[in-house]
Amino acid sequence: MTNKSHDDDVAFIKSLAELLRKNDLSELQVKRDYENEGSLNVRVSRVSSVAPTAVHVAAPAPAAAPAAALAAAPADAPEDPAAHPGAVTSPMVGTVYLSSEPGVEAFVKVGDEISEGQSLLIIEAMKTMNQIPAPRGGTVKRILVEDGAPVEFGAPLMIVE
Repeated sequence: MTNKSHDDDVAFIKSLAELLRKNDLSELQVKRDYENEGSLNVRVSRVSSVAPTAVHVAAPAPAAAPAAALAAAPADAPEDPAAHPGAVTSPMVGTVYLSSEPGVEAFVKVGDEISEGQSLLIIEAMKTMNQIPAPRGGTVKRILVEDGAPVEFGAPLMIVE
């Protein structure tokens, strides 16, 4: 690559870092292809790569509890939407829009029957509107994001069963 391309790449990476900071994102990944000169893969992250350390906290021994109460405890724990088998997750970092433009009815709402490939919402990333299709057919059970909210890669958007 020429020095000019190198300078352009540095400017591009600086603009990605600024985009990360301005939108309070934790990570951004982009691949830039050049016609006959290869490609540039960039990952800009504000998250340190230090491995988490375990912290041990002494807890008092639980009092004897009936077996039925112990069996019910996991069911009362809050469900992680990302772990739900019907979760539709974000394929990118960006801003979520539930309709094609302001003031227009949302693509889908809770209770709607949807088919595979149907548009569920839009994620704006780097001034590009990306329609997110349904990975499978079913019923929209929950919408986990608000219109205009920022979203991270892999974040759960909705539950479809």
